[in-house]
Amino acid sequence: MKRRNFLLTCGAALFAESFFQDIQAGLRDHSKKTKPIEGTWFEFQHHNLAEGKYWNETLQTFSAAQWETKVKEIAESGIRYLVLLDVAIYDKAFYPSSLLPQHDMGCEDPLETVLSAADKYGINFFVGNDFFGDWTNPYFLMTDPKINKLRLDAMNEITEKYAHHKSFYGWYFPNETGISGYYEDFFINYVNTLSAEVAKLTPKAKTLIAPYGTRNVKADDKYARQLESLNVSYIAYQDEIGVEKTKVEESAEYFERLYRLHQKASRAHLWADVEIFQFEGKVYQSALLPAPAERVIRQLEAVSPFVEKIFIYQYTGLLNKPNSLALAGHPDSRILYQELAKYGSLKTTR
Repeated sequence: MKRRNFLLTCGAALFAESFFQDIQAGLRDHSKKTKPIEGTWFEFQHHNLAEGKYWNETLQTFSAAQWETKVKEIAESGIRYLVLLDVAIYDKAFYPSSLLPQHDMGCEDPLETVLSAADKYGINFFVGNDFFGDWTNPYFLMTDPKINKLRLDAMNEITEKYAHHKSFYGWYFPNETGISGYYEDFFINYVNTLSAEVAKLTPKAKTLIAPYGTRNVKADDKYARQLESLNVSYIAYQDEIGVEKTKVEESAEYFERLYRLHQKASRAHLWADVEIFQFEGKVYQSALLPAPAERVIRQLEAVSPFVEKIFIYQYTGLLNKPNSLALAGHPDSRILYQELAKYGSLKTTR
């Protein structure tokens, strides 16, 4: 065995041993320990206008002071990771860009503002690198050469402008693919192409994806080999409770299956993307509302034994500290915050 291959093999073994010892401890303590919420998605505007009914208009008017206050509020809840969903939507950017015109917001540069606030309050940011094109057509966004060039150009621009922030922890690749047993080849190529660019631009940065189709994963060697081929740091699988594809009582089984597969592959870290919303009306066609706390707590309990970290979709619009000075979202967002804090998944103070 060559020395380089030997070292890689040892590194993978050490990673697997450390990671899965922690998970096994969680399995033994399932009845006593629910993992805290460590991360959340975050946005300047919700991409689906119907879903963002209760916060898009408010966020559009946020001043720099309000954005800083919101980041501070999230930090005080105990959350230490933010995932910025996107840096552009509808052919406009959320930062001063040479590539696209800028959204008309109440803050001149919201990306600079939230990263500066994250530096101050100890938050790690995964910065999204899309949507440069029609977000409803992810296959096109992942395969079109012109879109790919624009995306890579934007990553270079964002690196130049913002990668100096200590809170710039990593990149999030927001174009999603549904897992129908396995990942599509074009998705693996999309992820690996972007990870190669990340390695050139920001070598220390981590990478994150959050696929859906969790219930459809085939627990076999082919899927494990695909995991080995995906060059990504973390995979936060959607639990799909909010979009009504999975029932709470089923999710533990699906995440246990994923735990076994990630154990076999010893590759990307296994996280959960827990959906804390429900729809006001039809799925995908109506506003997002905070889900009942009892349901969310059961979701957290279901996945806790099998994942390293729990992230939620999402704090923005669905959670607000009751006395928030930067309130954005449905009034029930304060109730859900209080109930999760009472349960222990969030903190009431920093």
